[in-house]
Amino acid sequence: MMREFCSPRPVNAFILSSVFETHGPGSQEIQFAPQKVEAACRMRSLVFEVCVDSVASARAAAAGGAHRIELCSSLEVGGLTPPADLLRAVRDEVSIPIFAMVRPRPGHFVCSPAELDQMYAQIAQCAALGANGVVLGVLTPDGKIDVPAVRALVTAARPMQVTFHRAFDVSSSLERSLDQIIEAGADRILTSGAAPNASEASHRIARLVEQAQGRVNIMAGGGVRSSNVRDLVLATGVCEVHTSLGFGDGDGTPTASSRNGASHTPAPFVVRESDVRAMRNLLADLDACNTLHPAVR
Repeated sequence: MMREFCSPRPVNAFILSSVFETHGPGSQEIQFAPQKVEAACRMRSLVFEVCVDSVASARAAAAGGAHRIELCSSLEVGGLTPPADLLRAVRDEVSIPIFAMVRPRPGHFVCSPAELDQMYAQIAQCAALGANGVVLGVLTPDGKIDVPAVRALVTAARPMQVTFHRAFDVSSSLERSLDQIIEAGADRILTSGAAPNASEASHRIARLVEQAQGRVNIMAGGGVRSSNVRDLVLATGVCEVHTSLGFGDGDGTPTASSRNGASHTPAPFVVRESDVRAMRNLLADLDACNTLHPAVR
């Protein structure tokens, strides 16, 4: 299956002016403007993914203009595989692409043979229920990408798309892991640049975009909000962004508590259509041709 990547696009006057407008001509940060212009020049038509864990949130994401949803359960532990009845119900409610999390348990990302078998079964279930993609990740005990395991999971998932989730951010070397994920055949990497929030590591994400050279999509996620998405996109050149835009106890990203399996009673996680629409409008302004599109089936 041919991978679908965002097509290159030119930078318009809005983007170039935005690079300088953010900090002003008197700011010390103006010295970084050439790099930001270069990042802007690498920008492509933007794809907007929203993480949800319920039918109501999925409906709100679709109505607000999200291009794609990531469907999870148990967001309080970083997201687990959604149950069949949830995936079926969401598929009945929305027409936009659904990427389902495939993660059988909370905690670390080193998987036993039995857990890998469970992931194969979950992938097959996601395909049967109409998912367009899956989100997964497996590491070795020393923090490298488990290339044979991931490659086999990717093969099992085809023709669905495959996103390698933020297990990437806790791997031992982001640069080496990127090349290993390309070797394993995944279509995109979700990353915060190994920081709590993507905006704190925009320089690192920009380097990953440069290293990827179009061989895999880099999707920025982790603390992405309307207040920071403009600067994040301009600084990194990513063509895909991932956000929860919800309030509650989870955002669909592995946390310290999710890695050690800690649990508590979560607050409801709710995505509002108005928040999604506000983010979509911001991204539309950043799109040079003002033609955002769901680049992934």
